[in-house]
Amino acid sequence: MTPKYSVVVPIYNEAAGLTELYRRVRCIIDQMDGSAEIIFVNDGSEDESLSLIKELRQIDFRVCYIDFSRNFGHQVAVTAGLNFARGEAVITMDADLQDPPELILELTHKWQQGYDIVYAKRIRRAKEGFFKRGTAYLFYRFLKRMADVEIPTDVGDFCLMDEKVVKVLNSMPERNRYLRGLRAWTGFRQTSVPFKRDPRFAGTVKYTFQKSLKLAIDGLASFSRIPLRVATYIGLLSALVSLLMVILVIYWRLFHPNSSLTGYTIIIAVLFFLGAVQLFSIGILGEYIGRIYEEVKKRPLYTLNEIVGFESYTDKNFVKKPNHIHEIEINK
Repeated sequence: MTPKYSVVVPIYNEAAGLTELYRRVRCIIDQMDGSAEIIFVNDGSEDESLSLIKELRQIDFRVCYIDFSRNFGHQVAVTAGLNFARGEAVITMDADLQDPPELILELTHKWQQGYDIVYAKRIRRAKEGFFKRGTAYLFYRFLKRMADVEIPTDVGDFCLMDEKVVKVLNSMPERNRYLRGLRAWTGFRQTSVPFKRDPRFAGTVKYTFQKSLKLAIDGLASFSRIPLRVATYIGLLSALVSLLMVILVIYWRLFHPNSSLTGYTIIIAVLFFLGAVQLFSIGILGEYIGRIYEEVKKRPLYTLNEIVGFESYTDKNFVKKPNHIHEIEINK
């Protein structure tokens, strides 16, 4: 039987809290108005996460899992879950229980009212440092002003999407995926449910500053061309500054020939300034060109070791994504 709901949870070294996560999610789906499946996507975990998932599968047939051949990243793991989800409504959430499973019932209630996308909006972050809260606050508002589409502020990947939204997302071939932006880009009828984000239940934080910065850059580069224009504006500004410096040097030569400002110091300063502008502009171009390079290679987003619970999607040797963009070989 095709489930009415799919709950997609990416897993990376979450063995410490996985049993509690399953318990709370199970309690919720037992109360829902239709059948549900829980899709765990093991993103190359190095702890006992996969073994625990297999044990859960043995006691609950609603547990399905996808096992990556290596770590491909959070956004790719969520994407894989969306590729295999069969529900009429798909809920994506993190495994650290900062996204409370109990909120799923509110998300489904909004969906039943006719909304196609229902995202959980953070109104408070418990036990997070001032730096993380401050940078997240500034980034979401900066991205909203810079992006070509309206991306909601203070929302993560915790949301519910109707199956027609999921089909659109599965048809998008981008490799550097910022799902929060792609979700907003699809349009459809959207709303939010506010919640207070809990602290991590167990384990260590997986989204380091470096990973968060990469995700922020992916979001900015994927939904805005303004950085390219910034490079142009800085180039024009540097040209004006250079012209001003030429005028000043001529002035000093004519009226203050003994001034130290007419020597090598000012020349070196100007050269460093222009060099910095050029390197900054090349860096921006490199970000965009690098993304073009990644796209044209057309490698699959992920490779799989094992999938369980998706028999309708499998044949003898291959797993086919619902949009038939790629065929991904399974290692036997």
